Amino acid sequence: MATTQGTTPITLTLTDRAGAEVRKFMQEEKVSLETAGLRIGVLPGGCSGFKYSLNIEDKPLDDDVVIETGGVRCFVDGFSAQYLNGVRIDYKSDFQESGFAFENPNATGGCGCGTSFSV
Repeated sequence: MATTQGTTPITLTLTDRAGAEVRKFMQEEKVSLETAGLRIGVLPGGCSGFKYSLNIEDKPLDDDVVIETGGVRCFVDGFSAQYLNGVRIDYKSDFQESGFAFENPNATGGCGCGTSFSV
């Protein structure tokens, strides 16, 4: 279970496999594991209304919710927090595709690409 800091407590889970993949990207970007983290966001757009966004950032913004999960610090802005509560992020790799997969209990619909959802 992830712990949160900030004004909006949310539950967000990054699996160990996803965390390992994020740490690999962070090492490639040469950012500090003590201050840097993974920004997880929700943006308007995509084929179902909203799309997920993942970025490595040097440090959180003042109003971010900071979550420690999967061995990674995650940064979530206030807008995105309402859509990311309860989300589980895994990293999948098989013969056909590889990438981060989102399991979102808040989503009422989605699309075939797995990166867009509706609420």
